[in-house]
Amino acid sequence: MSIEQLEPQEIWTHFCQLNAIPRPSKREGQVVAFVKAFGARLNLQTTVDRAGNVVIEKPATVGMQDCKTVVLQSHLDMVHQKNEDTPFDFDTGGIDMYVDGDWVKARGTTLGADNGMGVAAIMALLASESIAHPPLVALFTVDEETGMTGAKELERQYVHGDILLNLDTERDTELVVGCAGGIDSTLVGSYREAACPQGYQSFTLYVKGLSGGHSGMDIHKGLGNSNKIMNRLLSAAQREAAIRIAAIDGGSVRNAIPRESTARFAVPSDRVKELESTLKALSRLIREELSPSESGVEISWGSTDQLRSVMHTADQKKLLHALYACFDGVYRMSHTLAGLVETSSNLARVCVRDGKIQIGTSQRSASESAKADVAQTVASAFELAGYSVRRSGSYPGWRVNPDSPIRSLCQSVYTELFGEEPEVVARHGGLECGLLLEHFPAMDAISFGPEILGAHSPDERVRISSVRKFWKFLSAVLQAISKAD
Repeated sequence: MSIEQLEPQEIWTHFCQLNAIPRPSKREGQVVAFVKAFGARLNLQTTVDRAGNVVIEKPATVGMQDCKTVVLQSHLDMVHQKNEDTPFDFDTGGIDMYVDGDWVKARGTTLGADNGMGVAAIMALLASESIAHPPLVALFTVDEETGMTGAKELERQYVHGDILLNLDTERDTELVVGCAGGIDSTLVGSYREAACPQGYQSFTLYVKGLSGGHSGMDIHKGLGNSNKIMNRLLSAAQREAAIRIAAIDGGSVRNAIPRESTARFAVPSDRVKELESTLKALSRLIREELSPSESGVEISWGSTDQLRSVMHTADQKKLLHALYACFDGVYRMSHTLAGLVETSSNLARVCVRDGKIQIGTSQRSASESAKADVAQTVASAFELAGYSVRRSGSYPGWRVNPDSPIRSLCQSVYTELFGEEPEVVARHGGLECGLLLEHFPAMDAISFGPEILGAHSPDERVRISSVRKFWKFLSAVLQAISKAD
């Protein structure tokens, strides 16, 4: 069965059209033009603000003009991750999707269900002539995944409403009513290069096959971080075999737990046996420690072309010590919501080459003070090594409103439709609700979506039956809002 034939067809058709368009964060020009043209074809008032956000307004169904206005919001950009052996250019190619049982997946890349499913659902509502609804304002934001700059720089005069439905969560049993804020910390340094000594052999070391995942939603799962694993291997090889590092390339985007890392180094020819013995023993221990959650991890190495230059030994030691000291993972659990991560950090990117060092990290917390604290914890390790710190992309959390009318309405609709209570939760992943509620503090907000697993990794997939459930729930919520007024 082709994906366009899946039910509900109105969502899957729009999702396929969306996934044919490259839409990386900060380069959303093509998808912005696509959504703008979509609104124009429907003869709906369509605006693109200076940040690139698209706003489409749809009048209420006859008889519902006096109901509360609903803002439907999703983001247009997607995380670009692919397996190293997958030939794919995200800037030019559409996502190659396929059906696997009850799942839609992509071949070797991220799928873009985060947040393409939300975008497709909003498009389906805008195009529908059969679903009764109150006045709708569709808000399609840009650059959510790398700083939420679309939501930050939103021109508020184009958006108005009473209720915010954010369609960017990934469990169909949950109603999300709060989330963490975040900040990016980039650590920048340099190193002296030296000629590769005579009598050294050159090697490349690989860490592959880790699960990766969302740096907020999956940070508590104990998954392997390829940058941490690579640094552990290189540190041991430095102690036991006196290696000299030439380059490190690990991870990619700041909001994904890194899955792969590659390093090139040289080792004295008379210490190759010590090197291989060290790497074999440590690789075995790492695999044991990560089992069974990371059963696919692969650590391998092999000789390579002779390196011309390597790091100065003192600079190499500083780098490895700083990376070892860099905090990664869950920093603090919530004291108010059992099982919820309050504060965390992700060592997302390590790039060492041509005399330059750049380390990309991201911190999240439901507490602004704790967010600042963990960001300084990470920065301190690198400041001691003489690196500079650049902070960017800060966004606020979304505080739980215990008296939210839309929360009560959605709980009631969910229970009536599915015969069970939904889980009402706050989440550690970032959502744009915090920023949007800063712009519109009187709005009543909630977030929900279909079941998506493996977001921000090539294992990303969306459950087909869950999309049907999500569409049924979304349609029923709009009708319930109309009846409640």
